[in-house]
Amino acid sequence: MPKITKRLVEATEPNGRDYFIWCDELPGFGVRVFASGRCSYLVQYRHSGRTRRVTIGFHGPVTAEDARKSAKALLGSVARGEDPAQEKATSRAAMTVAELCDGYLDAANKGLIMGKRKRPKKAKTLYVDRGRILRHIKPLLGTRRVRDLTTVDIQRFLRDVQTGKTAVIVKTGLRGKAVVKGGPGTAARTVGLLGGILSYARTEGIISVNPVFGVKKPADNTRDRRLRPEEFHMLGKALSAREADGETWQATALIRLLTLTGCRLTEILDLLWSEVDLDYCELRLADSKEGASLRPLGARARAVFEALPRGTPTSYVLPGIRGARRYGGHSRAIERAEEASGVVGLGAHLLRHSFGSSAADLGYSESTIGAMLGHAGHTVTSLYIHHLDEVLIDAADRTAEAVWQAMETGAGPVMRRRPVVSANQKS
Repeated sequence: MPKITKRLVEATEPNGRDYFIWCDELPGFGVRVFASGRCSYLVQYRHSGRTRRVTIGFHGPVTAEDARKSAKALLGSVARGEDPAQEKATSRAAMTVAELCDGYLDAANKGLIMGKRKRPKKAKTLYVDRGRILRHIKPLLGTRRVRDLTTVDIQRFLRDVQTGKTAVIVKTGLRGKAVVKGGPGTAARTVGLLGGILSYARTEGIISVNPVFGVKKPADNTRDRRLRPEEFHMLGKALSAREADGETWQATALIRLLTLTGCRLTEILDLLWSEVDLDYCELRLADSKEGASLRPLGARARAVFEALPRGTPTSYVLPGIRGARRYGGHSRAIERAEEASGVVGLGAHLLRHSFGSSAADLGYSESTIGAMLGHAGHTVTSLYIHHLDEVLIDAADRTAEAVWQAMETGAGPVMRRRPVVSANQKS
């Protein structure tokens, strides 16, 4: 029997069924090679006349050397008369939802929980996950045993979040606060996260069935409101008035960029000058929600960038006001703009949706609008794509111009119509 090393494990090949490789240097330490080719480290021992096995972890997240150290510790406990397999089973049976959530977050922080495109979850996503766990899941289910959860429990949990049972305002720091809300959207997204956590528990052998399966979630707050031309005009006048009254340039620039590009809020807040290419009329986002993404810039959006104080390539386009690297007053800035303009429900998503709707008014197709907004399927997937084509830049140019005209005059976009070709002309 060979010594188990990284080279040996990576050289194993599937043969249509599961098989084991045992270490000659550390008896009881082995590797299970699954029919799929995946490998996991384990320890096998005898206790009270019975053969027992304890899985250490899959190769990849766990290295051969780390597995060997864990195996020595487990076999040492066996020599002392302990039964690690029974202890592990007892611990899993008694695991609470709060303990499972902590384990899930620990695995996610190590890059072991996959998100979109089968990649580790991003730091921003984990920040939101931690908030939902802390504010909703732990208060309502934290003390429950994972193995005792049923579909009825999950349905009740969804209803409690939806009706605002966990709604609260929490002070954060000296001046900040976190407003925790309920509602259908929050409930749907939190139950979605809980389903992912319980799927993780299933892969870890803690439960055999995910109780979230079968739970009927409410519609996730589909938002279809858009700004009317007169509302664009109200917003435009309010921004000009706010500038005259001494509003910070970061606040007005943020709202103008959101309005004239259709970008997501974080895409503008996190934007670096190195990602702004005014010569090629595009934003080269290194890490958007959907990955690397190219976005076209219309002339009106470019004019906003050109008017801003230019920083170094690694500095933020919208820097912080009190020494912070990134502008952090966006929430209050949008609230002030809403109050000054009278536009109800003003927010980054509303501006993004309104930009896309204006493009649709001009007659552009869904695929063109999706490319302008950076929807999934329209991101940079090839190292050979370096710049956008003129057609897409023209679409962004005409859309930004229509939005700007609405902000200035209140006039809506003129629908682009294709010329009608008669039968005689076709022939």
